[in-house]
Amino acid sequence: MTLLSVNLNAVAQLRNRRDLPWPSVTGMARIVLDAGASGITIHPRPDERHIRRTDVYELAALLRSDYPEAEFNIEGYPSEDFLALIEEVNPQQVTLVPDDPAQATSDHGWDFIGKGNFLTSVVQRLTRPERRISLFCDPDAGEEGVAAAKATGADRIELFTGPYGACFDDAARAEQELAALAQTAAAARAIGLGVNAGHDLTLENLPAFQSRVSGIAEVSIGHGLTADALLMGFAEATRRYRAVLGG
Repeated sequence: MTLLSVNLNAVAQLRNRRDLPWPSVTGMARIVLDAGASGITIHPRPDERHIRRTDVYELAALLRSDYPEAEFNIEGYPSEDFLALIEEVNPQQVTLVPDDPAQATSDHGWDFIGKGNFLTSVVQRLTRPERRISLFCDPDAGEEGVAAAKATGADRIELFTGPYGACFDDAARAEQELAALAQTAAAARAIGLGVNAGHDLTLENLPAFQSRVSGIAEVSIGHGLTADALLMGFAEATRRYRAVLGG
């Protein structure tokens, strides 16, 4: 079964439109975890346009006290501030992304060959027995790319599924994207890397992804699940995504 980690960035972004404490990020975390999500994902950015630093601490405290079996996954670019935050909060999983601080959202994976030395030093710094390190990966990274990712010491890659998610009106292109994702996932698993996935996965495109790209350990879903939750509520949206994932 593929596990579901719910990304709460969109909830935080909605809250930040007003100087008010709702919708509550920790309150929504409770709802999705009670509905069966295996964990929570956040991507705190320097400008705090959605997740704030205070959210990181509050979510960490909530998971430690009330949901000790749930996984906390923190995504981000490995700046010194981000690395210090990870060392302080100690989440179970860290997903490193090559984002510029000004980007609206993640839109590409790492250059594992060109950034290999940098990533190796970061992975060495963050590695703990109780912590997993995942690296954001382009869908067409292939054997050479995942071999370079493995060489950094990382535990997993996270497949960037944004190009596949953008194919909602182009079935032929979707097939091409799925083929690339399946090839990269298979190459990663063959050398002992775990495989996560995330970005623009929805109830509509997730079944085909699950069918074609085997061995996915975890998906992180935020925007699509939040959009569905506007219609059906977060608990029901979480249950429906889990059902597609085999939960």
